[in-house]
Amino acid sequence: MESRRPTASPTPSAPVGASLRIGDVARLVGTTPRTIRYYEEIGLLAEAPARPSGQHRIYTHSEVERLREVMRLRDLLGVSLEELKTLLAAEEARAEVREQLRREDVDPRRRRELLAEALGHVERQLELVRHRADELAKLEDELSETRKRVRRKIREADASAAGEFPPALERTGEPQQ
Repeated sequence: MESRRPTASPTPSAPVGASLRIGDVARLVGTTPRTIRYYEEIGLLAEAPARPSGQHRIYTHSEVERLREVMRLRDLLGVSLEELKTLLAAEEARAEVREQLRREDVDPRRRRELLAEALGHVERQLELVRHRADELAKLEDELSETRKRVRRKIREADASAAGEFPPALERTGEPQQ
């Protein structure tokens, strides 16, 4: 259901006070109106506020920035939309904790509780990112092994064509190149 049109880099910024319609936002961030609507539907973006019938949905600067962050994380991590929702929910919870910590009247015990809560959110985010990194590392290992096999087969084919099969071994035990 989701379209992955490449985003232009760098993407232009929306003027802070600008009133942008969905097509404008889609062009600005390099996606489609359909993707934006879908992200609203599944909760990655806030749904449109109630408005009189026939009026267009207007997006604020902060909503455009939220969409940019959603797309950046989606593209960077390659996670499912559910995993992305989890990641973003933890980020929102951390933002709420930060807001509470900025208040000067926070009791030291409460400050510690808030910090522990923030740590839990960060750990959930790190777990997801590390899982992704592990999957990428496995893929890298698989591709490296495949590259070794292909290179060996190329050397064997070259040696066979030159009448030198099997290839002569160097002192390292690897076929010569």
